[in-house]
Amino acid sequence: MKAGGKGPGKGADKGAGGRAAGAPGRGGRPRAADGGRGKRPSHDERRRLAARPKAGAEQRPAGPARQGQAAEAPRRTRAEVKAETAQVLSTGVQQLVVTQDENEMRIDRFLEARFPQLSFSHIQRIVRKGELRVDGKRADSKDRLAAGQTVRIPPLKLEQQAERPRSAKADADTIGFLHSITLYEDDDVMVLNKPAGLAVQGGSGTTRHVDGMLAALTDKDGQKPRLVHRLDKDTAGCLVIAKSRFVAATLAKTFRSRAARKVYWALVAGVPRVKQGRISTYLAREEAYDGDQRMAVAQHGEDGAMHAVTYYAVVETAAQKLAWLSLKPVTGRTHQLRAHTTHIGHPIVGDPKYFNILNWELPGGIQNRLHLLARRIVLPHPRGKGTIDVSAPLPPHMRQSWNLLGFDDAPYDPIVEAPDE
Repeated sequence: MKAGGKGPGKGADKGAGGRAAGAPGRGGRPRAADGGRGKRPSHDERRRLAARPKAGAEQRPAGPARQGQAAEAPRRTRAEVKAETAQVLSTGVQQLVVTQDENEMRIDRFLEARFPQLSFSHIQRIVRKGELRVDGKRADSKDRLAAGQTVRIPPLKLEQQAERPRSAKADADTIGFLHSITLYEDDDVMVLNKPAGLAVQGGSGTTRHVDGMLAALTDKDGQKPRLVHRLDKDTAGCLVIAKSRFVAATLAKTFRSRAARKVYWALVAGVPRVKQGRISTYLAREEAYDGDQRMAVAQHGEDGAMHAVTYYAVVETAAQKLAWLSLKPVTGRTHQLRAHTTHIGHPIVGDPKYFNILNWELPGGIQNRLHLLARRIVLPHPRGKGTIDVSAPLPPHMRQSWNLLGFDDAPYDPIVEAPDE
């Protein structure tokens, strides 16, 4: 018989190379103090010993439950998770170890999953203040975690908010609204045409947002559709939603690997001299004089600086005063397109954060709203079912401007074949 396959017969009760007397042998039985050769148990005694449960072994229930799978623990509600973690957050500094399932998860999503009562703005605030550390180092909310890393969570004082009862009518209205702005849908993915002015996530003073609305689509198993990426509040257009955790994880890898192709349309001040080009800079967050946060061009190596690449093409112009640009971001940094167009001297019309041309007058008939559209998204289906290719129409304020300027928004885009790097 091969090694490891000996039964209770010959050689089964030998000592194991100098084990101390009384040390447990195979099966957890203590050995005799005479060098391992105690009295050989009888046949009946060996049967009783074999039937005895091993130390630490799980007791299986008898009857039908033994034949099927063990019953799963009841799923905890979001309210129960909030109640459980509220006290943990307020008692002191917490050191959380990243599990294998959380490998490559973004820090902000890690916190959302571990502590669902933390709002998006609350997460951003503790990260911005440097109170959250990963392996002792300051981290950004978009940094990705690795299994085994330690995340330091500071003590947090949370305002207790009563859970508002869900209204069947409100949910029905929300579902109707989401269906009205759906550009594409299957069993795994939705692509919404997010209106300009609707926030994607909650924040300070923001109670109506896409993420909150998705709760109305929670299925019978408790699966709530999840955001895969984000758009600025004032940016309209294609927003991809995953219907399950698996799909969300798959699509997150798609965006991270740059396998998703994104095309934006913008109306900018002036006309770029180079009609088609590449913008490559480092961007870092900075605090403006009014206390607001903006992205600014930075030098490589500066704290928080991240490389950002955008391709652009001039589609049409209006009297050298305005230009319709097609933009293709290769990277996905915060406010990347808005910061990049400003960097080349052609900020997006109606941008309250980045428009920096003094004494520039808005042409009559054009609304002072951000003229930026997430026009098109092309990505492989998360389950290998071909390609998802969706385009969004111009929002009302951009449609008004296009009509006024005589721009023809026929379905073509000169930047679709731009390089990926």
